[in-house]
Amino acid sequence: MNKMYSAGAITMDGPIIVRPEFEVSDLKKAEIGSIARPLSMVERVSNINAVRKFTILLVIVAMWQAYTVIGDVEPLMFPTFTSTIVALYDSLVHGDLLMKIWTSVEVLVMGYAVGLGLAAVLTMFAVSTRIGSDFLSTVTSMFNPLPAIALLPLAMLWFGLGTGSLIFVLIHSVLWAVALNTHSGFLAVSETQRMVGRNYGLTGVRYVAKILIPAAFPSILTGMKIGWAFAWRTLIAAELVFGANQGSGGLGWYIFLNKNELQTAHVFAGLFTVILVGVLVENVIFRNIEQKTVNKWGMQR
Repeated sequence: MNKMYSAGAITMDGPIIVRPEFEVSDLKKAEIGSIARPLSMVERVSNINAVRKFTILLVIVAMWQAYTVIGDVEPLMFPTFTSTIVALYDSLVHGDLLMKIWTSVEVLVMGYAVGLGLAAVLTMFAVSTRIGSDFLSTVTSMFNPLPAIALLPLAMLWFGLGTGSLIFVLIHSVLWAVALNTHSGFLAVSETQRMVGRNYGLTGVRYVAKILIPAAFPSILTGMKIGWAFAWRTLIAAELVFGANQGSGGLGWYIFLNKNELQTAHVFAGLFTVILVGVLVENVIFRNIEQKTVNKWGMQR
């Protein structure tokens, strides 16, 4: 039963508030105006991803410099940021640091490429047959937890003190991470997408290339990033060992040599170079791949 209340009436729940009628005769007064407030210059700049990351780096550098200068830290133990930059410039311009970088990157690319190829073969075998899936699951659980650097003594015994040993440990670093993430991505592909491929008559390699790989590409790209990071740090560690044995190598040997000569600023310069190479690969190569694939396809924010 409907009850009618008059303005100002009192009920058991309290007084009823009746809003007065409001009528606008002038349409200009009824305009809402701009819904979105224009952003200030500071807000527009802070929305740029590169600016935010660069600001974080500046804060870290300022803390580093302040700690070494104000804290009166022994330069032999912890050099200042400015002395590290001077050592980096001297090694790049007057030294052979560029050649060391090229040596490391060249070996890394070879090992990374072979590891990606083997991971692709293993994953295709795993998605094609049940025994392949069981095989990949078994060997991944066995070898993925095994540090690649632990295999270096065997690699040196089998392949000698050369590029072959480095490539062997790099393949181990890349293979299992990429294969595991790729296989997990394939398993996560929805049944609807699989049915579309079957309806088009796709089988074998064409089914994997046209259906599974595009649908699972975010997981594949994640595996490639992890494999790259594992391979890069494994290479530097292996070159440290090779530097002690054969007196040559890339960035790892550069760090090892300057450590023996107590050139701490140059050691930090070598470590800084390792970080810079990693940042460039992540933000130039992999970032561009993300923007042209998964971001463009609307699969990732």
